[in-house]
Amino acid sequence: MAPRSDAANGQTWYADRVPRVSICIDVPDLKAATTFYCDALGCHIEKEQASHNTLLVGGMTLHLMLKAGGTDATGTGSCTRTYERHWTPVHLDFDVDDVDAALAGVKRLGGTVEGVKRGEWGAAAFCADPFGNGFCLVAVIPKAAS
Repeated sequence: MAPRSDAANGQTWYADRVPRVSICIDVPDLKAATTFYCDALGCHIEKEQASHNTLLVGGMTLHLMLKAGGTDATGTGSCTRTYERHWTPVHLDFDVDDVDAALAGVKRLGGTVEGVKRGEWGAAAFCADPFGNGFCLVAVIPKAAS
């Protein structure tokens, strides 16, 4: 396919290529965050740096970004970082085989469990990392073959 140019920002888009998506998570303690996401949620370290660590999980890239609480979150001064528990409509879902085993790791490493829903479809647990960032653990029971 022919590229489509976006003159407003100088980018070229290709209709047959999906853009790469990565996730950035601000944290005040890079070492503790790396331990939490690797040990509790199965991420793997790809690269460690003083300012951020790059983790891999399920084909996605997570960047843990070292950012102190109270600092400017947007570059405009309109919003400061806080690490109390906060709700956001955008969050991560980690697909797991065993919700209860994953919950044990979340609790052991300082995360919180806010609730669990179970049904014939499987289970979902609503959690937060030690820095207030919400995420879910989801285990879906596969449908039996007919």
